[in-house]
Amino acid sequence: VLQITGVILLAVGVWGKLTLGTYISLIAENSTNAPYVLIGTGTTIIVFGLFGCFATCRGSPWMLKLYAMFLSLVFLAELVAGISGFVFRHEIKDTFLRTYTEAIQNYNKNDERSHAVDNVQESLSCCGIQSYTNWSTSPYFFKHGIPTSCCMNSSDCNTQDLRNMTVAATKVNQKGCYDLVTSFMETNMGIIAGVAFGIAFSQV
Repeated sequence: VLQITGVILLAVGVWGKLTLGTYISLIAENSTNAPYVLIGTGTTIIVFGLFGCFATCRGSPWMLKLYAMFLSLVFLAELVAGISGFVFRHEIKDTFLRTYTEAIQNYNKNDERSHAVDNVQESLSCCGIQSYTNWSTSPYFFKHGIPTSCCMNSSDCNTQDLRNMTVAATKVNQKGCYDLVTSFMETNMGIIAGVAFGIAFSQV
């Protein structure tokens, strides 16, 4: 059973990292380590689970005490991951609004945060914070227009169209990213926190 919980934690941690990595990078100020904690804990459980089986077969008191200590540390790590995910889930909105606004103002299409913005806009089919018009205040807009990651159809988007707000309105996604991202993050961080708490108390 312990080995199975280890595999579950490892899988959820990897899934959390792959699914939320881009979004977490945009909220770097108060980002969460919950996915990393779950990956580390899951891997450790799998390795030390074998040690527990060996200790039981040997009937060695000191090995069993060491294993009990290990289980206590695992429990604490799961609690940390659960609390981290739960707290982060409720801090997302204010932090994301500030950091995403900064990312748009500093957007240059080349750095890591700019790639993260493009990734978010493409994967969620959104544009800007509340809407595509948020890009009109970005220094990038005055040189290149709205980023192509906002386009509904990339083959029907060109720089000239994206520099004109009136024309761009017919070419880009209308929905802003703020509500979509915060909803997406809250749901997925809630899943991570729930799994961590559930497995921690099932192990008790």
